[in-house]
Amino acid sequence: MTWTTLRHRVDDGVLTVTLDRPDRPDRLSAFTPTMAGELERTFAEVNDNDDVRAVIVTGAGKAFCAGMDLGSNGNVFGLDESRTPTLADMDDLNSPDISRVRDTGGRVTLAIHGCRKPVIAAINGPAVGIGATMTLAMDARMMSTTARFGLVFGRLGITPEAASTWFLPRLVGLPKAPWTCSTPLRSSTRRPRRPSASRTRSTSPTAF
Repeated sequence: MTWTTLRHRVDDGVLTVTLDRPDRPDRLSAFTPTMAGELERTFAEVNDNDDVRAVIVTGAGKAFCAGMDLGSNGNVFGLDESRTPTLADMDDLNSPDISRVRDTGGRVTLAIHGCRKPVIAAINGPAVGIGATMTLAMDARMMSTTARFGLVFGRLGITPEAASTWFLPRLVGLPKAPWTCSTPLRSSTRRPRRPSASRTRSTSPTAF
């Protein structure tokens, strides 16, 4: 497969997935529906690839991922606004009939959560919006000194996406989760008490 928003490299059993938008001169690795599809396919295929024992995800430029690319034409999330699905339509989340009504970021985080190989986020710069929430489904997050972590949904008056309301409380605890969502960009240079980086696999989130 030809990847247009990702770069893949395998070294000694470790697949490094680099978010890369060469079409964007700002080098912020902004998220698109195409990137969502490529990430979803990457984590599905890695399960059956015995040459890959672990996955690292990082950004190509000065950001890990600056969030959704809001500059594209039409629905920036790639959703079909003519559809009015009901809960009954969501019985089979793998059905292609509902692919363009599901939460775009949620498709990615569920693919990461379903990955049977360890997944590590190497956050090399700002991770904002979906750039932050996609890492919550990973097994560990390592931040550089220039990294910034932003769950900015409260400031925009929108609901957190990508099943982040399921993952976040399991990482930082339920009391801290609302505060984490309401604060400005958080820097890796701060030294808060470390939350647990473990992930509970006994139950599963659902992201429509």
